[in-house]
Amino acid sequence: MSIQIQTAQTVEDLEGILELQEENHITNLEDLDQGFVFARHDVESLAKMHGFAPHVVAKYGDTIAAYVLAMTEDTKYDIPELMPMFEMLESLEYDGKRLSEYRFLVVGQVCVSKDYRGMGIFDAIYQAYREVHSQNFEMVVTEINAMNGRSLRAHERVGFQEIARYEAEDGQIWCIVVWDWR
Repeated sequence: MSIQIQTAQTVEDLEGILELQEENHITNLEDLDQGFVFARHDVESLAKMHGFAPHVVAKYGDTIAAYVLAMTEDTKYDIPELMPMFEMLESLEYDGKRLSEYRFLVVGQVCVSKDYRGMGIFDAIYQAYREVHSQNFEMVVTEINAMNGRSLRAHERVGFQEIARYEAEDGQIWCIVVWDWR
């Protein structure tokens, strides 16, 4: 059996995303050097987000090995932890224009299970994400906690570039990164 990369298809896929999210949530990990996720979702919010732009998953059989969530402006108020990022995006410029003048998609979160790391899945799932979404969006934007060096390096390897940093109310430093698909 091999890894299959596709858009999420079922409620079970969404539940699998949540299981992987919980395993890798910053509050559940002792070693943050391997990467972590910050926001928490529920099935309803994932389904709503998916309705506007599909999530991409990597599956091994019925197991979600990795995921990349898709978020549009339509769901920006649904995940309170991400509001500071959306507020920051409104003020940023990229390539000589306000970011808001571009058709961009937000990566709501990306995660690869520890059992499937080092197999090229991160790069492959992002390539599939680009194939799914590049006809409707010019670029993808996300934020990465500055403490998450593994994620910063992986995103840079795929093609993201940092365009800004900001300090959140809790003192955390966040890096805004863009992958230009034009």
